[in-house]
Amino acid sequence: MEDKIAESQEALTKGSWKDFFSVDKMMDWGMNLAAILIIILIGLILLKIILRITDRGLKKSTADPILYTFVRNVIKVAAAIVLITMCLGVLGIQVHTIVAVIGAAGAAIALALKDSLTNIAGGVMIILTKPFSKDDLIDIGDVSGKVHHIDLFLTTLKTYDNKTITIPNGIVNTSVLVNHSQEEKRRVDCTFGIGYDDDIEHAKEIMRKVCDDNPLILTDPQPLIGVANHGESSVDMDLKAWCLTEHYWDVKYYLEEQVKVAFDENGIEIPFPQMDVHIHHQ
Repeated sequence: MEDKIAESQEALTKGSWKDFFSVDKMMDWGMNLAAILIIILIGLILLKIILRITDRGLKKSTADPILYTFVRNVIKVAAAIVLITMCLGVLGIQVHTIVAVIGAAGAAIALALKDSLTNIAGGVMIILTKPFSKDDLIDIGDVSGKVHHIDLFLTTLKTYDNKTITIPNGIVNTSVLVNHSQEEKRRVDCTFGIGYDDDIEHAKEIMRKVCDDNPLILTDPQPLIGVANHGESSVDMDLKAWCLTEHYWDVKYYLEEQVKVAFDENGIEIPFPQMDVHIHHQ
């Protein structure tokens, strides 16, 4: 009995291998392989055409150059998924099964990479909305610096003292952001104190002349000069002057220095807090 069973199994195995290597089966495998190669070849040709058209469209648009790489990568990933799905379909694997597997894998990956996807979404929003560009001077929360690099995950700043700060795009996208470079003009605000006995009009004339002597300070709008506050030991005066954004620090340092020099030359002292101490002898 056992011998018959063994013989039957052996015959079945030989028949299976014989069927597997039969001419018909080999033809089927050959046709499937040829179909897969044709699908891949046509897919790569179409992908190349689509990327070329996309590049032309992006170059004509005003989109940030960082968006180019992102769009190209999305197209390549989508094309790879479509090609793999079609090739598996040729091999007899049902498409809805493939889609279900890809969906489940995508959900698991999305859950594991939740923070990274948040940063990618933030990067896409930065690229599309353009709140800042490379070399802009910005404040993000308590951090200030010039934009050095922007990618899909991170924004890199260079500080005034040449430190590198890397900020995840998810944080950038949800933080209060100040862009100091976006506008063509900026206002330089300075405050100077004069004594209560000093002539306010004379002090105004001195500050106005300091502004007139610097060609970097714009005349439209005119500098604004006036009393801002009556302090404990001084009358505080505001000087608000406009300049081009790239000249901001030059004008700021010029005003802070030259107003002090001009006050000294004209006998106007900038008061500082003082305390009188009285000693009573018993």
